[in-house]
Amino acid sequence: METNTNEKFDYNRRNFIESGVKIAIAGGIANIGFLSGCKTDEEEGQKVSPPEDLMQEHGVLNRVLLIYDNFLELLANKKEVNPGLLLDAAIIIRKFIEDYHEKQEEQFLFPRFEKAGKLIDLVQTLRTQHQQGGIITSNILQIAKRPKLLTDEANELTIFLSSFVKMYRPHEAREDTVLFPAFRTIVSKNEYDSLGEDFEKNEYQMFGEGGFQQFVDKVAYIEKELGIFELAQFTPTS
Repeated sequence: METNTNEKFDYNRRNFIESGVKIAIAGGIANIGFLSGCKTDEEEGQKVSPPEDLMQEHGVLNRVLLIYDNFLELLANKKEVNPGLLLDAAIIIRKFIEDYHEKQEEQFLFPRFEKAGKLIDLVQTLRTQHQQGGIITSNILQIAKRPKLLTDEANELTIFLSSFVKMYRPHEAREDTVLFPAFRTIVSKNEYDSLGEDFEKNEYQMFGEGGFQQFVDKVAYIEKELGIFELAQFTPTS
């Protein structure tokens, strides 16, 4: 009886171990297959959709609009505007918003809406506003390159800055709430995902590594020089 019990125990132990090994091997193979076909949470978190990418860039635009508001306040109070900071802000608009961000929209988004026959009137208005924005920026750049603003130039600058701000706040808001959400409905998932990669490649080709962050840092520098960097200062006090 004792021998049979030991043999039975040895058999059950071997069977348990063998079963465990088989399960471990099978699980390991499954895990290898799973891991090779999936991205980590960190990698997934780094993926940015085309509309999200464009909205982040709108954040840069919004901060420059705040800078333009500050210049308008200085002009309204007959205070001196630093031409160097004005030039820096206008260059951000020209290089990052007009020559890059808006070109992305005009090359990758607008034609697809036109081909699909969707939001045609909105797209046409957005195109026209891009053109008008470029004209206004050229005028601002011309004034900003002068060492000191004359009275007539200050009056012109007020018109240009206020026109730009007045146009671009509703412009970007309409893109964020109407155009970008609708974009997903007119392209396939593969096309949608590949456009995100195209955006990243174009940004790298134009600005190098960390292009977006470069312009965020430039905006922050201007804000600090103007004393409007600290977010808490915009909180109403009771």
